[in-house]
Amino acid sequence: MSFSKWIGGALGWSFGGPIGAIIGLAIGSVIDSMNGGDTLLGEGKRKRGTTYRSRPQRPQTQSGDFEVSLLVLASIVIKADGVQDQRELDYVRQQFSNMYGKERANHAFQLFKGISKQKISKRQVCLQIKQMMDHPSRLQLMHFLFGIAKADGIVTQDEEREIQIMAGYLGINARDYESIKAMFYSSSDNAYTVLELKKGASVDDIKKAYRKMAKKYHPDRVIHLGKEHQKGAEEKFRQVQEAYEHLQKELRF
Repeated sequence: MSFSKWIGGALGWSFGGPIGAIIGLAIGSVIDSMNGGDTLLGEGKRKRGTTYRSRPQRPQTQSGDFEVSLLVLASIVIKADGVQDQRELDYVRQQFSNMYGKERANHAFQLFKGISKQKISKRQVCLQIKQMMDHPSRLQLMHFLFGIAKADGIVTQDEEREIQIMAGYLGINARDYESIKAMFYSSSDNAYTVLELKKGASVDDIKKAYRKMAKKYHPDRVIHLGKEHQKGAEEKFRQVQEAYEHLQKELRF
């Protein structure tokens, strides 16, 4: 699969608005070293004809739109502490390779190099994602971003601050944010936080919270993104199950 065919077929709503502008510049940096770039730009222009502001209803997010959103937001997180750690870059590459295969992951990283060189407005890109992407998919983005930040062994304050700011722009409420964040920290209260509970919750409350969170994080909620994203969704779902099992053992119910 050529880069031109990949980018032309992978993207939908993300070719409009501020993300479209970022991708356009990134594509330009890629095709500067390629021949036959006219076809690529032609496809991009056609797709950019409809911007995210002109759509009255939220379209269904496709795999390519999610993929591009990951690349843009990942570039922000990786640069948050002023250092592009190789372990974080390797994590992104590995995740993309696991989800999409080596060839598509390589195409994504060609694009990522162009994206990471740009000054990106967190607010603008996150508001576009919020308007165009459904809530379960945005939760999946949060989980991936914390995975990037933790790839070097620790989530720095700068990285956490960037993710928290983006969560607010993305319309992720505080309880959902803390739940996903707790999946990447070691604490005696983490199981409660993952289930969006306070320590000391009753057995009935824990059971109700588990049913609610299992439904919220079920992999089927992002099935429209394609099977390539099911593994990440299953990991998030597994962490909810582990939190519940931990509390079962702790409280012996």
